[in-house]
Amino acid sequence: MENATKCIHAGYSPKNGESRMIPIIQSTTFKYDTSEDMGKLFDLEASGYFYTRLQNPTNDMVAGKICALEGGSAAMLTSSGQAANFFAVFNIAQNGDHIVASSSIYGGTFNLFNVTMRKMGVDFTFISPDSTDEEIQAAFKPNTKAVFGETIANPALTVFDIERWARIAHKNGVPLIVDNTFATPINCRPFEWGADIVTHSTTKYMDGHDATVGGCIVDSGKFDWMAHSEKFPGLCTPDESYHGITYATKFGKEGAFITKCTAQLMRDFGSVPSPMNSYMLNLGLESLPVRMKQHCANGQAVAEFLAKHPNVKSVNYPGLKGNKYYDLAQKYMPNGTCGVVSFCIKGGRKAAETFMKHLRLAMIATHVADARTCVLHPASATHRQLTDEELVACGVAPDMVRFSCGIEATEDIIADLKQALDSI
Repeated sequence: MENATKCIHAGYSPKNGESRMIPIIQSTTFKYDTSEDMGKLFDLEASGYFYTRLQNPTNDMVAGKICALEGGSAAMLTSSGQAANFFAVFNIAQNGDHIVASSSIYGGTFNLFNVTMRKMGVDFTFISPDSTDEEIQAAFKPNTKAVFGETIANPALTVFDIERWARIAHKNGVPLIVDNTFATPINCRPFEWGADIVTHSTTKYMDGHDATVGGCIVDSGKFDWMAHSEKFPGLCTPDESYHGITYATKFGKEGAFITKCTAQLMRDFGSVPSPMNSYMLNLGLESLPVRMKQHCANGQAVAEFLAKHPNVKSVNYPGLKGNKYYDLAQKYMPNGTCGVVSFCIKGGRKAAETFMKHLRLAMIATHVADARTCVLHPASATHRQLTDEELVACGVAPDMVRFSCGIEATEDIIADLKQALDSI
């Protein structure tokens, strides 16, 4: 079954006379006939639901759809993309452990790792996604538990060489975790290139309508935890909080990671999405293939237009010929990358601010990757407290604009860009 069909049908198969759409199970608790029946759930001896802080049927139906799209063995939804990345790492790393991560990742994820998780005792080494094999290998330590990167980094738009990083991760006996938010499984399926765990901020293209915040974790079911049992005691030794269950032996490669993540982390942190949010996410997923095609077509057209405009100094888009990551983009995402383009305007910060004031269709917003074209000038918004020198030092040029192409008519987006650029 093709992904376009899975977007409609995967995750839920109604029986005779049942609701065509996934049902919204808006309930915190679930009734059982006997204490023994419920006890089997708490012992992880039976599947089912007892409290929505851990699991909910609506959430699991939508997680099942994303799992099918990625080609995984198990999946779970979280309340945000940040929660998904935190859970994916913390599920296998604890105080005293170490993670190797690409330095070119979303700023919120970088802060989660570099600040908050360091306070929890998890160490991180950040290295360029363009590092040589030797440089990547040198970043590993005896206590390294995983490698982390983004298919297409937000907002740097670097393309992660999944196959190469997976090979090095596996050589060191650890899984590769890939955040596939910008590419989505419509344009790239990291498991096919060796990744072991995939995460998403479903807030972006998957929801696609600025309606719900959410995240997802998908397990490939291929990483052999028991083959490296000394590295992963949480999966490979008895969990006394669940009557001594050893996840990797009881649930195997296909189910251990997500079962532990649900039974331990979701139980204790409760970062679960509401069933209503999951229902709305499912509506977005149904149109994902159609929307991604238009997002990518608009992104490509905008990048090509900007590259020729006299008031544009430079354009960064992995689908643009001559881009540093063009060849990698063609390898991993031959049918398109994403709809986000970044570019620098001639004339510095003042010229960029003038450009922003003249936009009519594109909305100024901190968000990206939804149906509406939105734009951000970091120097006058998210990074406005920094001087021009400080901006350059952190990799955000004073004249840089991040432009997220929606699914409007290509001609209208370009016309809006043209009149705003011509006003400088």
